[in-house]
Parts: sequence; C-alpha cells; structure tokens
Amino acid sequence: MSDEHGATRSGGFIGNTRQFLTDVRAETRKVTWPQRKEAMAGTIGVVVIVAIISVVLGLIDFGLAKAVSVVMP
Repeated sequence: MSDEHGATRSGGFIGNTRQFLTDVRAETRKVTWPQRKEAMAGTIGVVVIVAIISVVLGLIDFGLAKAVSVVMP
C-alpha cells in the first residue's frame, strides 16, 4: 500500500530512511572521484575564469556609470 507521496507504508519512516541512506551509500561508491591534481586544476580554472569575468563586468559597469553621469549630470 502506498501513501500520497508514493512511499510504501510497510517500511514506515525509519525503514524508508534506512533504505534511502543505504541506496545513497551504494551510489556514492560507484562514483569515480577525480584525483587531487585534477580537482585542483579544475578549481584553479574556475577561479581564473571567474576573476576574468569579474574584471570585464567591473569595467563595463564603470564605463556605463561614467556614460550615465555624462548624460545625466
């Protein structure tokens, strides 16, 4: 028998939670985790790209603020 959320009543809340955590653990063990070197390279790449985009957007913002201050003194 299922309730309105699709959970079976036979296991109850504790049983369903235990089954969920067991499934999560099994799926986590299947994950291929990156090596430390790969993770660091990806992190550094993201930080560099974010820094570049931040500078570009900052310059655009500065330019638009100057343009607005010239048009509307």
